[in-house]
Amino acid sequence: MADSQLFCVAEERSGHCAVVDGNFLYVWGGYVSIEDNEVYLPNDEIWTYDIDSGLWTMHLMEGELPTSMSGSCGACINGKLYVFGGYDDKGYSNRLYFVNLRTRDGTYIWEKITNFEGQPPTPRDKLSCWVYKDRLIYFGGYGCRRHNELQDCFDVHDASWEEQIFWGWHNDVHIFDTKTQSWLQPEIKGGVPPQPRAAHTCAVLGNKGYIFGGRVLQTRMNDLHYLNLDTWTWSGRIPVNGENPKHRSWHTLTPIADDTLFLFGGLSADNVPLSDGWIHNVITNCWKQLTHLPKTKPRLWHTACLGKENEIMVFGGSKDDLLSLDTGHCNDLLIFQTQPYSLLRLCLDCIGKNAIILESQISLLPPKLLQQVLKKITFWTAANHREEQRAQKEETENKYQWISGN
Repeated sequence: MADSQLFCVAEERSGHCAVVDGNFLYVWGGYVSIEDNEVYLPNDEIWTYDIDSGLWTMHLMEGELPTSMSGSCGACINGKLYVFGGYDDKGYSNRLYFVNLRTRDGTYIWEKITNFEGQPPTPRDKLSCWVYKDRLIYFGGYGCRRHNELQDCFDVHDASWEEQIFWGWHNDVHIFDTKTQSWLQPEIKGGVPPQPRAAHTCAVLGNKGYIFGGRVLQTRMNDLHYLNLDTWTWSGRIPVNGENPKHRSWHTLTPIADDTLFLFGGLSADNVPLSDGWIHNVITNCWKQLTHLPKTKPRLWHTACLGKENEIMVFGGSKDDLLSLDTGHCNDLLIFQTQPYSLLRLCLDCIGKNAIILESQISLLPPKLLQQVLKKITFWTAANHREEQRAQKEETENKYQWISGN
């Protein structure tokens, strides 16, 4: 197989869905900008990234395909990717689809969930969700409602009085139970709910669903709240000891331990793409900024998933302010290590990086270990190839800029 095929990478994109299940990262949907036009990526393609070998593969999908869209909310339960909401050429969606990722024959078949009980949320995008006890618990988002659907959970942004349609931000909570195939809206028993918002992020620790930041009107926020997913009570804004991250939207929040959250990137209140990473301890209520992260890799409207050894896998997103310069969509995979790797992982990486030197000895390894080593050799070969390609691309772009400037 040629290098261009073996070391292919998923296309640049923002506003996509990504989940990790087993040894694979799965990426679907989103959009990219082509000549000032927003182009939604194909709805019949799902990209898989093998965490061990570092190889990307594109698979064609079948079944009841969702429309191509961005801003959908994707989550994984028991090997199934669920995708809800989003925005496409026809407007906002409140449709729910799923696909089984643990297919035996490599066929990925979408199913639209239509035979459900209860009432789904109103159409919206840029929402987020918590996964708890085989339930998808959705919060917030930006979307539309009819006049008879207006409630206190909705902050109106714009309206079409002729059609009686209103657009704005939500702070309502909706549950989809994957076992009973039913929608329900829990009765919030107490506490002060967060403001309506979109482009926020959610994460689960224990029975608490955390939410950070997001945007409403022209305001971006840096507040942290949690909802008790058993008692349905809000915490109110959690007081923080010490320094706070900047106000932001289009960021990610990922649980990395029983009491720890990892915040990365986003778009600041003054429209600057961010590359900072923060650790929040929910016991001490303290934020700590990580100083070792690269400052040249800002990301917003990206995805962040937890890998097998608690590494954060950030894919896609934009390095530009999408609201003014929508050209900086990315397709590189950023890996942030949050704890020391296992001794086995370190040894495999060492062999993979020095495969040429150790070539005569590798074949002497036991079969099971040999398979792991061969995947790591592929991983580092692919990583080096992509880095060379990236360096060549940057050199070509710099030469073009120099010629254009002279």
